[in-house]
Amino acid sequence: MRSVFAFFILTIAATPLPLQAFAQTSGDPIIAKADTQLDSLFSDLKRERNEKAAERLANRIWEAWYRSGSASVDLMMLWAQQALEAKKFNVALDFLDQVVTLQPQFAEGWNRRATVHFMMGNFRKSMTDIERTLELEPRHFGALSGMAQIMANTNHNELALQAWQRVLVIYPMLRNAQNEVSRLSEELAGEGI
Repeated sequence: MRSVFAFFILTIAATPLPLQAFAQTSGDPIIAKADTQLDSLFSDLKRERNEKAAERLANRIWEAWYRSGSASVDLMMLWAQQALEAKKFNVALDFLDQVVTLQPQFAEGWNRRATVHFMMGNFRKSMTDIERTLELEPRHFGALSGMAQIMANTNHNELALQAWQRVLVIYPMLRNAQNEVSRLSEELAGEGI
């Protein structure tokens, strides 16, 4: 489980936070274009059968998710990431609380806050933020991975398996999700004997 969580955190940490801002109104043609591009990336990710090519597509999706539409929010996300890397979880939470207050429709703000809560062992708060993330972006494979990890850590293996299976519907070539589905399936089949 540790390696799965490490992948989850490394994926977040390895993807740079862009500091450029998009327009803030949802009716803006730039936002509509970004949404269309994101839809296209998800479609490609679902069809891609090369693991490295799928990883590149996933990184482009993460980059799109990080675009809040506000230079201030993007800067707070960067500061939160730096605090997270320094294991200053309360500082990261302070920034992320501001992010979700300023932009409650920004899914990645909720997801990032869920990650910090997870790292602090606050699974209930993490799940609340994951649920909000998924309301805003149902295809958020990072949030679903976090949900799966929480379910596994709290001995809800059937729910963990279901969450990992949802990840694979969106991102079929995610190796850690494949491994976890296989491991949990075998484990649950063994319990039924």
